[in-house]
Amino acid sequence: MDRLSLLQGIAKISVFVSLLMAFFLYTVKTENKLANRLFAWFFIVSAIDLSGFFVFEYIQDYPNLAIFRWTICLLAMPLFYLYVLAVCYSDFRLKWNHLLHLLPLTVVNLVFIPRLYLGMNKEISNSIDQMPEIYFIQILIEFQYVFYIVSAFLVLKQYKEIYLENYANPSSLTYKYLFQMTTVFLVAHCLVALKNVLRYSDYRQVFLWLNVVVGTVALFITCWLVMKALNHPELFRGINSKLKLTKNILPEINDNTIEVKEHHNEAIDVQIMTLKKYMVEKEPFLDPSLTIQELANQIDIPVRDLSVLINHKMDQHFFDFVNEYRIQKAMNILKDKSKSDLTVLEILYEVGFNSKSSFNTSFKKYTNLTPTAYRNAS
Repeated sequence: MDRLSLLQGIAKISVFVSLLMAFFLYTVKTENKLANRLFAWFFIVSAIDLSGFFVFEYIQDYPNLAIFRWTICLLAMPLFYLYVLAVCYSDFRLKWNHLLHLLPLTVVNLVFIPRLYLGMNKEISNSIDQMPEIYFIQILIEFQYVFYIVSAFLVLKQYKEIYLENYANPSSLTYKYLFQMTTVFLVAHCLVALKNVLRYSDYRQVFLWLNVVVGTVALFITCWLVMKALNHPELFRGINSKLKLTKNILPEINDNTIEVKEHHNEAIDVQIMTLKKYMVEKEPFLDPSLTIQELANQIDIPVRDLSVLINHKMDQHFFDFVNEYRIQKAMNILKDKSKSDLTVLEILYEVGFNSKSSFNTSFKKYTNLTPTAYRNAS
């Protein structure tokens, strides 16, 4: 099998899997339909882009269609960015201002109109790689990719900070999944960028082989995402986009609320003691889905005040604050000889965790030992 046939075979498989993934995302039953549909369109656009490795044989008589197919890739990263927003924020909705993400595609096609769409001929078709318009779109794609990758990482950073300050569920699958995906896309695009540089160098053979590598990477990424989605169709727990970080709440608080209390250390100490006493006596941390809003309702403290109290005054994330009580209870159970028949898995569920990996990570963070090692040393 020659290089071109190998590349076309890989591309055809990738396109098939991408379209299969899009169909799955459109048909799977889930609460977050918007996120699934955005991701489905991302896969459809990716399939159109990957089809360029073999579809040219069928559309070579329609050069304008070939050019438009090539520009469609400018929709991929905006769709991925919107998908990240839809997954991270449960109240995310598409708005009219999101049409601005179509601007690069619109600009590029307007640039192509004068010389290409209206005047395409065989001579221009043969020298298209050397045309200024092609250089323009390649540079635009690189800038667009950097912009959306950085934007996605910033969204994930804020998501993680808000999650830690407001939620106690020890599972962070959403963040890990999206972070891994964004990182993989970044690495894959670095290969694409290198391929495009080599395209205009003396290393033409390396460029051709790199096409095969990029096609293979695209296939593996697609299959990995398919397996992730199939294994975890209910993977995500979005947060409310209206939630704010404590550092952003403090400047907004007026003299009638927490700032008055900041001048009364004794009142702050009483609040902290009341909170700790409630945590020990009522054990709300046993609920694996406990949020700071739910805890605020239980102890009758405004959620903003409770957030400032824990995240600012006690200098802990709500996530760590709750997990500390879970670990302390787990330590007591592990030391209790009368409960030696309980497995580590049973204990972690009993104290409010919902996965063995997150329990082991948190336990080792607080004790420098694994749960089994701690039990044996007690």
